[in-house]
Amino acid sequence: MSTEARPDRASVRLSVGTIALYAAGSLGTGGYATLPGLVLTYFLTDNLGVAALAAGLIVTAAKIWDVLIDPLIGAASDRQLARSGSRRGLMVIGALTLPVFFALTFAVPPSWGPAAGAVCVLLAFVATATAFSLFQVPYVALPAELTASYDERTRLLGWRVVVLTAAILLFGAGGPELRSAGADQVTGYLLMGAVAGLAIGIGMLVAARTADAAARRLAVVRATSATSSVSPVEVPAGIRAQYAAGADALRRSTPFRALLATFLLQALATGTMLASAQYVATWVLRSEAAVTLVFVALVGPALLATPVWTLVARRIGKERAFAVASTVFLVAAASLTLAVWTPGTWMFGSIAVAGVAYAGLQSLPMAMLPDVISHDEHRHGRGRAGTFTGVWTAGETVGFALGATVVSLTLAATGYVSTVAGATTAQPAAAITGIVLSFSILPAALMAASLVALRGYHLRRADVEIAPA
Repeated sequence: MSTEARPDRASVRLSVGTIALYAAGSLGTGGYATLPGLVLTYFLTDNLGVAALAAGLIVTAAKIWDVLIDPLIGAASDRQLARSGSRRGLMVIGALTLPVFFALTFAVPPSWGPAAGAVCVLLAFVATATAFSLFQVPYVALPAELTASYDERTRLLGWRVVVLTAAILLFGAGGPELRSAGADQVTGYLLMGAVAGLAIGIGMLVAARTADAAARRLAVVRATSATSSVSPVEVPAGIRAQYAAGADALRRSTPFRALLATFLLQALATGTMLASAQYVATWVLRSEAAVTLVFVALVGPALLATPVWTLVARRIGKERAFAVASTVFLVAAASLTLAVWTPGTWMFGSIAVAGVAYAGLQSLPMAMLPDVISHDEHRHGRGRAGTFTGVWTAGETVGFALGATVVSLTLAATGYVSTVAGATTAQPAAAITGIVLSFSILPAALMAASLVALRGYHLRRADVEIAPA
């Protein structure tokens, strides 16, 4: 391979400042992904008295809205890039509006009744999801534009996941603590929503500055486009054309289809575990506060494991390292099925092993996505990264949304009894079994299916770096 085709690593090395700014966005993505998945269903069923099935439908409806708008936001981000040279505008709008809507999601009091409360939560959460998508879709597109290096993308996304892991730990453990700090559950949930929403917005606003670094690099690429084999393409206008562009990206890119299917199934697996965590703490470990320990066990090891997965990926390739991480997670999740018969503190050991694997499940596919985008650009033209990330974010949203839905359906099928804040109740044995299965064998089965999908991903380092840098 020529030196021009694969430039010296030092010449393409990202600055520490750029990596730090980009990683700060994970404070926002980690908080948004964690708290609603962890406590929103529980907030609806055990604070507002909403039936478990209805609570799951509320969360799913908001996520369906996400799926509908993400491809449109991706196309809008591509148009903004073509017009202004930067994706920053939409990111800033999302960062400024999300804190308000996030706080309103948890501001509904039980006195309004289950029906009115459910409607208000739905509207507020839909608005929150819209604000988050305005940031997230262009944010995920940036790594492909910040560097063309196979290894630098792994490094960039590895540090992003370190911050993401810390954010998940912070929000997963700190959110319930903030809830407990209120004078009552109503005040506690409002305090949690306001503080968490503000922290999420700040992280997103800081990360929006990374779009400027991407814009500077793209300006250099455009200046040399006359001698490049990669040409910009026209971004489609009109809603129908934008959806068609997303479908076309799926049709023509086999690596994208395989990676998206894998990631969607894994988002469903981890989303199922996340939505089950509070129920496991309350009804299996018999302590509502134990959800903090569950999160420490799951996320804490990932802080140390993420750099290790980066090193493993450099040695054996991202796709092989990804398969190893998926297998480890599968085994750890499956072992938790034993809690049906013998629940106890031993579960934290299996959860910690899953946490080590979780670090790889987060960093490696996100580092592979820019490779997929670059692979497509060198064959079909630049300027459609937002289209890819719009479809990607929609798929991720489907996974996490259906995770909460799977849990709520399981709870409903096994006779889970909903209640309102301050009331006490008992759960039937079947409901306890359903909670454990949602936290163990269901995620394990979904992870096994994702490994089958991953076999269709054939990109390797040479396929990515052989293209002109």
